[in-house]
Amino acid sequence: MGFALSNMQLSSTAFLHGGRIPSRHTGEGEDVSPQLRWHDAPEGTQSFAVICHDPDAPLIAPNGTYGYVHWVLYNIPASVTELPEDCEAYTSGTSDFGRPGYGGPMPPNGHGIHHYYFWVLALKEATELPAGLTMTQLLEQVEPLVIGMNRLVGTYQRD
Repeated sequence: MGFALSNMQLSSTAFLHGGRIPSRHTGEGEDVSPQLRWHDAPEGTQSFAVICHDPDAPLIAPNGTYGYVHWVLYNIPASVTELPEDCEAYTSGTSDFGRPGYGGPMPPNGHGIHHYYFWVLALKEATELPAGLTMTQLLEQVEPLVIGMNRLVGTYQRD
């Protein structure tokens, strides 16, 4: 799968690009998803999907994927340009925690700084995908539909 960044922009009131994710949004805190907002979606966007992935996690799955998936959310209508904090709307996939919904950063103690990539994907068709898809399953389904994407990267380190 190959994707290229678009002009769409993603931001959060919780942290700046490259900034530290507040503990409220981590497994050590309240473990609630941060607010996300995007703009400049490509013309023709019919829906969105959101993923949070930690490529710094020292894990490789049998299927060859790496890192740790913290959030998979999809079937988001094109009219939506913001997810509120602690978002429970739309359709949740299965994170690497083995459950639906957001699971915040919580890297191993002493493992250093991890980078958390919050991705928004703009899709050229509205989707009605079933709940519970993993990140890999979602990407297999939506790859032909992606017309734009971008990311917001936050960091977190356990002391």
